[in-house]
Amino acid sequence: MKELLFGTAGIPLSSNPRTTADGIRHVKKLGLGCMELEFVHSINISKEKAPEIKKVAEENNIVLTCHAPYYINLNSAEKAKCDASCQRIINSARILKMCGGYSLCFHSGFYMGQEPKKVYETIMDNLKSIIKTLKNEGINIWIRPETTGKETQFGNVDEILQLSQEFDNVMPCIDFAHFHARTNGKYNSYGEFASILEKIEKTLGKTGLENMHIHITGIAYGPKGEKNHLNLEESDLKYKELLKALKDFKVKGVVVCESPNIEGDAMLMKKTYEKL
Repeated sequence: MKELLFGTAGIPLSSNPRTTADGIRHVKKLGLGCMELEFVHSINISKEKAPEIKKVAEENNIVLTCHAPYYINLNSAEKAKCDASCQRIINSARILKMCGGYSLCFHSGFYMGQEPKKVYETIMDNLKSIIKTLKNEGINIWIRPETTGKETQFGNVDEILQLSQEFDNVMPCIDFAHFHARTNGKYNSYGEFASILEKIEKTLGKTGLENMHIHITGIAYGPKGEKNHLNLEESDLKYKELLKALKDFKVKGVVVCESPNIEGDAMLMKKTYEKL
């Protein structure tokens, strides 16, 4: 990536009609640079429709990513659920590749009361199987386990970075709001944001900062972590300090806004970033 692009998690609310292709065109009109395909409830783009999405994205110079379905737990005790979770990631990757996208993020799973080290090994083994299938099919997109918003979920920064070192096509998806919520209000200052970026650079090198997939949103949280997303100005997330850290560390890649007002906050972040 040559720069840091800002965009929406899904079709902008103001897009009319609200189709994926029109959403991409509307993202362009808004002056944004990327859009995340939201497969969170189902993979809602068919193999037949995907080439059209790719063409529209290329014509409008919009970078596409996707969020795989929420119904994923690579640490499920039930083999059928683990297999189904793997298949959801694989199927999401297949469609994203056909759409011309480059980066897929997902929530890896839950600890289920087990030791984090054991959970890590289980998730890594399942991820190994996913990546083998994708490589055999020639699907060369980035696979990105995401930092999660609750302590019961696998996915703190260290775990995600460790997974990224295991495979050559795995990189982190850093959701700064999730980590803020997961730590019950910590990681909300320039210094703390910078410490995450420093850890990424130390672990993955400059490449880690020049190929980032980031989520930013306002967020409500409590002692157990994430409750729900909020608009940035309704939340305590110090997004201006976060954007300053991203600029100072010369981060490149995509910033996907998951606020309820997706395009409003995406444009707010872009304008704020450009003024820094």
